[in-house]
Amino acid sequence: MSSEQERRELDEKARRGETVVPGGTGGKSLDSQERLAEGRSRGGQTRREQMGTEGNHELDEKARRGETVVPGGTGGKSLDAQERLAEGRSRGGQTRKEQMGTEGYHEMGRKGGLSTTEESGGERAQREGIEIDESKFRKHDD
Repeated sequence: MSSEQERRELDEKARRGETVVPGGTGGKSLDSQERLAEGRSRGGQTRREQMGTEGNHELDEKARRGETVVPGGTGGKSLDAQERLAEGRSRGGQTRKEQMGTEGYHEMGRKGGLSTTEESGGERAQREGIEIDESKFRKHDD
């Protein structure tokens, strides 16, 4: 398969709403996802440069005290660890979405959104008569 053909296929997937470039979430074409990912990467580097070593040191200290200083970095014991956790969690979510398809991923989110500290999303859906189609959770092949 040619590089041009691969790009066309990725562009089609992006137009259907799939994220085909890590960090390109929200882009409606392959090009827009590539630009978003590049801008987001540069934005993180720019923030680090703006904060300087003092700001990074302060965030690292907060992380070492158990505070979450990076969205999605919960549990990381340093600034770098939290950044790596956040990126891995984002990639993991994208991988699951690609494996089960947008529809399955959406259905799983519906179920998760029903959960409370007292009961699981499945229990609540059953109690309230909300239909969750778990067959959509299965891995699909394009």
